[in-house]
Amino acid sequence: MPAIFFLVIVGVILLMASIRVVTEYERGVIFRLGRLVGAKGPGLFFLIPIVDRMTKISLRTVNFDVQPQEVITKDNVPVKVNAVVYFRVIDSCKSVIEVENFRFATLQIAQTTLRGVVGEVELDELLSQREQLNERLQSIVDEQTDPWGIKVSVVEVKEVEIPDTMKRAMARQAEVERERRAKIINAQGEFQAAEKLSQAAGIIRKYPQALQLRYLQTLSDIATEQNSTIVFPLPINILEAFATLGGKASSE
Repeated sequence: MPAIFFLVIVGVILLMASIRVVTEYERGVIFRLGRLVGAKGPGLFFLIPIVDRMTKISLRTVNFDVQPQEVITKDNVPVKVNAVVYFRVIDSCKSVIEVENFRFATLQIAQTTLRGVVGEVELDELLSQREQLNERLQSIVDEQTDPWGIKVSVVEVKEVEIPDTMKRAMARQAEVERERRAKIINAQGEFQAAEKLSQAAGIIRKYPQALQLRYLQTLSDIATEQNSTIVFPLPINILEAFATLGGKASSE
């Protein structure tokens, strides 16, 4: 009886040791006597005690922050850049066999790629073309981690820290740019006004009566205001006529 009881206890222990449960988002990579058998799951399955060894790998998307990296841009501006990386395991067997720690390895690849790519662009491109830069980072990191069974879906630059001296220089540059645009707009307005005036002068030269009509319109505009004195401009030829008449009268 004691021997049978002992055998039953040993059998229960071996049975419990051989049962494995893998959830829906995991896969179990099984090694039998050191050789890869394959990945199993999800669900319930049995392992051979002592002979089989299993490593669980999560297939869910994982994200981590890339710590701020000090980089010198192409135009020699020192900046600090950090990023966020999203990736997941698509081949659980490769993620165990090809690399010792796929999380740490992906982080290191992301850091070196971030420093390399940011160092190849100018500050203006880093600030204005963020989307293209993110796509380039994602493509490079994904290509390097693909042999490990890792799919990098997103690499996005989060913050770009610029020195205070560079911020002041950029503010001055923006102010000068606004002044330049204001001068250009003002010059365009003056040009359009001069062009319209030249057209109006050509019409008045062709039709002299238009000048008298303009005088009358000016008087009507003045009369709308509360003025007691109106200065009426007279054509020069009228004054010359009066001067001629006065000269004839004095000679007589």
